[in-house]
Amino acid sequence: MQLRHFLQFTDLSREEHEHLFARTRSIKDRFKRYERYWPLEDRTLAMIFEKQSTRTRLSFEAGMHQLGGAAIFLSTRDSQLGRGEPVEDAAQVVSRMCDVVMIRTFEQGILERFARHSRVPVINGLTNEYHPCQILADVYTYIDHRGPIRGATVAWIGDSNNVCNTWLQAAALFDFKLNVSTPPGYEVEAERINKNCATFADPMVAARGADLVTTDVWTSMGFESENEERRRDFQTWQVDAEMMRVAKKDALFMHCLPAHRGEEVAAEVIDGPQSVVWDEAENRLHTQKALLEFLVLGKL
Repeated sequence: MQLRHFLQFTDLSREEHEHLFARTRSIKDRFKRYERYWPLEDRTLAMIFEKQSTRTRLSFEAGMHQLGGAAIFLSTRDSQLGRGEPVEDAAQVVSRMCDVVMIRTFEQGILERFARHSRVPVINGLTNEYHPCQILADVYTYIDHRGPIRGATVAWIGDSNNVCNTWLQAAALFDFKLNVSTPPGYEVEAERINKNCATFADPMVAARGADLVTTDVWTSMGFESENEERRRDFQTWQVDAEMMRVAKKDALFMHCLPAHRGEEVAAEVIDGPQSVVWDEAENRLHTQKALLEFLVLGKL
């Protein structure tokens, strides 16, 4: 079987993503019926973390166990990677001892170097540039609630971070419209803009008529020194009830979590009836199980 990696959303075709969504529905249904499904029995996932994590670690570790396999947690603080071992050497060794690797790190380049020297599939658990597993779950959650996402309008409100970058890739792949509104100085890099993306100086205009409104924290990991400045710059980019009222009447709200109520989102929105953030969080588990199955075993 051809070695495949999932380093960014576009590493898989639209048809392959749709296959993952179909497998997600099946795997999730089995999980809800307490039906054992162990296609990865005796397989091992190595999880390498340079950044902190709650949902990524829990969803991959629990997911691998639920598929019958084992997951091993490695932190760069506790391994030779944190003492200067070359990424290429680590990839050679780790990939000889396990069946699939998930890495959560800062630079996309580190992930790509590891993948080039790995004998097994490598998954991006988050980098500064991309967060493909999150958008895999987000798109699935939209489809699960509203049907096909093609032709829909998604409004991204806030920082042009790794999640926003991945939404841009998903919009081009699935042919939906992405309205992006960021404060001055935090705009999407010009080379990332595609024909499915429109940018807006006013977040209320970006949200108008949207089928989905989504956001993330104002200060991503690694930018903590800018926290106070960002709070000032992003003040009018909070997703609140007024913003949700200009979206479609049945618009969904998503947030990849953790959330700061009173900053990027009002409590009445994230805890309100249009919010699907808890389904979105749970679906990380099920979409990643489908992804692990696909990368290790191929299309079932």
